[in-house]
Amino acid sequence: MIHLHDMVALMEDTPAQRFPFGGQILLRRGQVGTVVEELGDGEAFEIEFSRPDGQAYAMVAIRAEQLLPLYYEPVDLAAAS
Repeated sequence: MIHLHDMVALMEDTPAQRFPFGGQILLRRGQVGTVVEELGDGEAFEIEFSRPDGQAYAMVAIRAEQLLPLYYEPVDLAAAS
């Protein structure tokens, strides 16, 4: 399940417009971004891609099945059942 502000990775190469000045760029499979908006009841998400200094270089709407949620903590199996 993907939520607002989650970190996600692309499952496939995705063409995009450079943000904010335009120009075509290619976001590569595995490229990491942050969910900034949910679209269509979770069918798609607006993802912000940014440099390590926080400067955004792309904002793209991507279908949920094209995203891999990233996890930083394990799930306690006792709490998950």
